[in-house]
Amino acid sequence: MSKTQTWLKTTSFKNYIIESALADASFRKYYRLRDGSKTALLMDSSLEKASLNAFMDITSRLQSVDVGVPKIFEHNPDEGFLILEDFGTSHYLDILNQNNFKAYYTKAMNTILKMQKADAAGLPLYDKEFLHAEMDLMQEWYIEKHLNLKPSDAQAKLIADTLEAISCVVLEQPQDTFVHRDFHSRNIMLKENNKLGIIDYQDAMCGAVTYDLVSLLKDCYVAYDRRNIKELALEFRDKKGLKVDNETFIKWFDFMGLQRHIKVLGIFSRLHIRDKKSGYLKDIPLTLKYIIDTAGRYNETKEFAAFLGNIK
Repeated sequence: MSKTQTWLKTTSFKNYIIESALADASFRKYYRLRDGSKTALLMDSSLEKASLNAFMDITSRLQSVDVGVPKIFEHNPDEGFLILEDFGTSHYLDILNQNNFKAYYTKAMNTILKMQKADAAGLPLYDKEFLHAEMDLMQEWYIEKHLNLKPSDAQAKLIADTLEAISCVVLEQPQDTFVHRDFHSRNIMLKENNKLGIIDYQDAMCGAVTYDLVSLLKDCYVAYDRRNIKELALEFRDKKGLKVDNETFIKWFDFMGLQRHIKVLGIFSRLHIRDKKSGYLKDIPLTLKYIIDTAGRYNETKEFAAFLGNIK
């Protein structure tokens, strides 16, 4: 009998059947537990136990500001197990379309505003060093390992100069904000009561005001017209009460998007090469499109856009 099943027998869920595993980009595994019509989720973090305490900590912080996170029914941090409230199977990605995305994005933006009221004290900082550590994944995993290209000295300098310009703009905007870090359509659930259920927040940090906004509105799995996305971004700025002009805020938003998508390009490539999770390869073209389109709009990054467009 597995450790998971052995532990389950010591809990109030001992009569529940382990039904199925749910996919995740990390080393965590999720199983749906079922007893008739009653369900719960079992999170198996035995391969990364350190994330469990973080998950419980962030859950508490978000509950305190009325964000819809799952209740924790049982926990075993020593073995790396949790049993959580089950939000069902309806992700934003399953329901978003041209007719409803504005309404659903507005609903999610209101959740970001709530999250940003959460206590961010003691969370890791999204500082310059970390911003660059993430962006550096692109050259290593996407350019050098996925495309099998070794940048010339001139290209390496172009990459370095571009990443420096990006981090400078990211750090111009208000910091010290609670950041979910993966607030996109696969991590937002629509529960039966039509309320939002938020998941996968254990890696939360303290960083820029636009990070979760750009994760939502420039989602690596689904895209909408830029004009509508800009309108929604400015709507968020107004609700947040930020006194900054349209052009400046959109540049903050765009450059935060560049940082995130450059990182994700590296992560998707690493998931394929290192972790044998090749399903993420299909998401590289949209991520790359975001980068090339956005970088091509600004003097500091347009040469980089041309470079990426030529090597893809």
